[in-house]
Amino acid sequence: MAARASRNFIRETLYRKVNFKALGGSRSLSLAPGTTPKIPQSSKKGRLLTGATIGLLIAGGAYVSTADEATFCGWLFSATKLVNPFFAYLDPEVAHRLAVSAAARGLVPKEKRPDPSILGLEVWGRKFSSPIGLAAGFDKNAEAVEGLLGLGFGFVEVGSVTPVPQEGNPKPRMFRLPQEGAVINRYGFNSEGIVVVAKRLGAQHGKRKLAEISSTSISSHDEVQHGGGKAGPGILGVNLGKNKTSEDAVADYVQGVHTLSQYADYLVINVSSPNTPGLRKLQGRKQLKDLIKKVQAARDEMQWGEEGPPPLLVKIAPDLSKEDLEDIAAVALTLRLDGLGKIPLIGCGGISSGEDAYKKIRAGATLVQLYTAFAYGGPALIPQMKAELVQCLERDGFKSVREAIGADYR
Repeated sequence: MAARASRNFIRETLYRKVNFKALGGSRSLSLAPGTTPKIPQSSKKGRLLTGATIGLLIAGGAYVSTADEATFCGWLFSATKLVNPFFAYLDPEVAHRLAVSAAARGLVPKEKRPDPSILGLEVWGRKFSSPIGLAAGFDKNAEAVEGLLGLGFGFVEVGSVTPVPQEGNPKPRMFRLPQEGAVINRYGFNSEGIVVVAKRLGAQHGKRKLAEISSTSISSHDEVQHGGGKAGPGILGVNLGKNKTSEDAVADYVQGVHTLSQYADYLVINVSSPNTPGLRKLQGRKQLKDLIKKVQAARDEMQWGEEGPPPLLVKIAPDLSKEDLEDIAAVALTLRLDGLGKIPLIGCGGISSGEDAYKKIRAGATLVQLYTAFAYGGPALIPQMKAELVQCLERDGFKSVREAIGADYR
């Protein structure tokens, strides 16, 4: 149902010549607090098995020759297929935390192979090495930006980030539906808050600037291009949320813009979560128009260099009515929400293969995001999806991914 809703949303939006950051997700569902599905309990032995396997892979990798870097890189990504099944033995939230921690500590493969040129495209003046990115919700607090971008994602979106730290909903709040390849998510915007995230992104930004200076001595043969943004290789998006108890949503989003926009290649106003009371009411025509105007003004009043301010996107729910979609489309066109005649769409939800990504792109998405499929498939899924997307493009005679955008509606 949700996958259909996500596809219908893209079609409806494209038909009206306006694109949004689409929230979908046949494989990532939200559940209202107080409802607990009957899911088998995970075994505690999973921690030991997972830790032991990771240790063996790291130890084994240390003895593999790196003379052929591409071959070694491919071996590392393939080897993660041995580790990933053990995460199923862990509690879903524990597994999530372990995965983020591993990426933050560099205990994940690093993509050394350049992305195929056919996948490259420019959006908002930013160069993306591929249209395949990681959705918000995985790295909520910007702990693992470098490690996740290093996996080969074209872009990574962190958050949602709330102004004040909040715990989110009571545990358990994440559940697996393995037969469906799905998860039920009711985290409830758990966040360490803007101050913590700003410190992390600031430190990473400074580290990248130093790396850029030192990299001038590295030959072009040793460099791997994966696009470029404020976080170094790859593009960084920052997803902004409001606090559960906040009575002034606009102030929450404005605070996020003032504090975090300097580190973002693009910003997202998240008004889609069903786990924050009253949040989805902001998708109404009048409420959304007022919100976007004030957030745009807050962004534009800041001092920016030649590259200008980061583009502003809105993340909306996949189950809106036709009337709601028409209202949102009208607001986006009226306020010219970062676009000139056309506003790029990010399709999110129900994407677990290159073929899935290709269908979203042909339906009108400029970029696509995954989350649940990455949780199930692990790092090996990323190069696999890119290879499959290349095959789809070449099969149908496209010379670039840009040519395929909206092909089904021309």
